[in-house]
Amino acid sequence: MHKCVALTARCAKPACSCVHSSLGVSIRADFDSGNATACATHADGTIHLHIRPDPYTEKDGRSHFQWFCFMVKVTSANKVRLRIDNAGEASYPKGYVDYKACMTYDRNTWFRVPETKYEDGALHIDVVPEEDTFYLAYFPPYTYEQHLKLVDLCKESSLVTYENLGETLDGRSMDMLHVGTGAAHAWLLARQHPGESMAEWWMEGMLKRLVDPADQGAAKLRSIFTFHVVPNMNVDGSIRGHLRTNAAGANLNREWMEPSLEYSPEVYHVRNKMDECGVDFCLDVHGDEECPYNFLSGAEGIPSWNDTLENLFNKFGFAYHKANPDFGGFPITPNGYPIDPPGSANLRYCTNQVGERYRCLSATLEMPFKDTIETPDDTAGWSPERSMRLGASMLDALLEVSSEIIEGKSK
Repeated sequence: MHKCVALTARCAKPACSCVHSSLGVSIRADFDSGNATACATHADGTIHLHIRPDPYTEKDGRSHFQWFCFMVKVTSANKVRLRIDNAGEASYPKGYVDYKACMTYDRNTWFRVPETKYEDGALHIDVVPEEDTFYLAYFPPYTYEQHLKLVDLCKESSLVTYENLGETLDGRSMDMLHVGTGAAHAWLLARQHPGESMAEWWMEGMLKRLVDPADQGAAKLRSIFTFHVVPNMNVDGSIRGHLRTNAAGANLNREWMEPSLEYSPEVYHVRNKMDECGVDFCLDVHGDEECPYNFLSGAEGIPSWNDTLENLFNKFGFAYHKANPDFGGFPITPNGYPIDPPGSANLRYCTNQVGERYRCLSATLEMPFKDTIETPDDTAGWSPERSMRLGASMLDALLEVSSEIIEGKSK
């Protein structure tokens, strides 16, 4: 057994690579979104790794982990055997059941690793590489550099107004994009949980269509709504390779009742801006580790939930399925989360707090880390490309319910 050094993605001190000279394998994770700790090598050639946990989260009573992302360099084309030993202790171990790891050679084209299996509390990934360098990840990362390029691309459009809402705990800007001139206010948020990178891929697809001057549907929406878009709520956690928390260990989607500058400035700034502008529609975009489908989770348990909101929520879901079959057969696809009994919703969650605070249609969109059972793709599984298409097609669904949203606003 060969002991190794830890590989982290903390900003202050880049980690060293972990080299297994006897195997001709080098592993590193000292980059944006990286997370892996190489801890041992066995005689059979298996390289053992651990996922590094997020900071401890008081409200959840644990340190979350599930996300991994690391680079592998090899000197031969022999099979590389990797085993993540602490997968069974992860936040959602069932998320590794029937899961296939994501792999790329160029950090652009990603595909699934067929020889991935979860067994005896460990995630096994076996690869026969075609090149000497490749990357493995829980899902294709959306890096901070990509985030900045997306924001800059949108800022070039005359249809977009950029706003820096404030600073994160690591001193980065809270980027917000305002699009449209309509009287109704639509809020779109992504990556409260940083490891759910498909949410920002979704944002890229949605934003590129929303700011396309040639898209008639987008133009109509821009005349109905003013969009307030936060492409990444948790840039610190994204860079650090966290699954669910910001730099301080805050699970942002549990901070919406009493956010603070000291612990959850990301939510503090966004909720203050919501109070300033108002909210008529809100979609909070996430990824789900276990559920093999796309689905919506509503605010059914808030005190102000009524037949009007329920009908609007259902119409939006049906319209989304019509616009993109990857969304699933709403509501035939089972909701991944139990519906709260009337009046029992946890107002620390974004969807519930926003729905109750502003008496509006508020929902959470969940996408799979695995694949969709109704429309599977054996090569890519759920992917960045499909996430982007799902983001773009959401605008069709919103257009379908826009008249009801405007009618509700006038009451």
